[in-house]
Amino acid sequence: MAQLFTKHKQIEGEIDDFLDLIIESGLLFKKGVHFYLDGRSEEFEVRLADLRRLEKDADNLRRSIETKLYLRTLIPEFRGDVLGLLEHSDAVLNKIADTLLLFSVEIPETLEDMNELHYDLAHNAIDASENMVKAIRAYFRELSAVRDNIKQVQFSREETNRIAEKYKRDLFQRTNLRLSHKIHLRYFAHNIESIADEAEDVCDRLAIAAIKRYI
Repeated sequence: MAQLFTKHKQIEGEIDDFLDLIIESGLLFKKGVHFYLDGRSEEFEVRLADLRRLEKDADNLRRSIETKLYLRTLIPEFRGDVLGLLEHSDAVLNKIADTLLLFSVEIPETLEDMNELHYDLAHNAIDASENMVKAIRAYFRELSAVRDNIKQVQFSREETNRIAEKYKRDLFQRTNLRLSHKIHLRYFAHNIESIADEAEDVCDRLAIAAIKRYI
């Protein structure tokens, strides 16, 4: 991050810590989904509790970074872009946590023979968020690498959408399920899919911010 925060190592460290929390949230989400689908409810609830604590830590850290950026009048020409990236990437973390919480609150009756698709859907959605973090880090450290990392996010989002569509098609072609059951499971697939969509939205903002840095 030397290009933006050469003399402000504390800010640099806090942004790194914040991005690490997004990575950790994705790992907890994947574990949580696996435990839920495998019927390991106690282990699922532990991962959910860990993720909710992490979400609060990330919110506090983001606010700390934002306060320092304003009070110390750091990088005024790029501050708005940095703040926007932090806020929208925090929204991705919140989406991850909220989606896992829904499993605990609504207790969907998942289908064992579709678990593999559900696993793939969760993993690809989190791949998008992880590649989003790489793209943001590149914005601070190696601007020329931003574009390649954004491409990875777009690929992960496309894969997530493809898997979600297959899951929904397979689900609604079944004649032995109630319509309400199909709609409920489709809702969960949609929420997981939206993690990747929101990660791509962050990268749309990032692409514009990177162009500004080049000008």
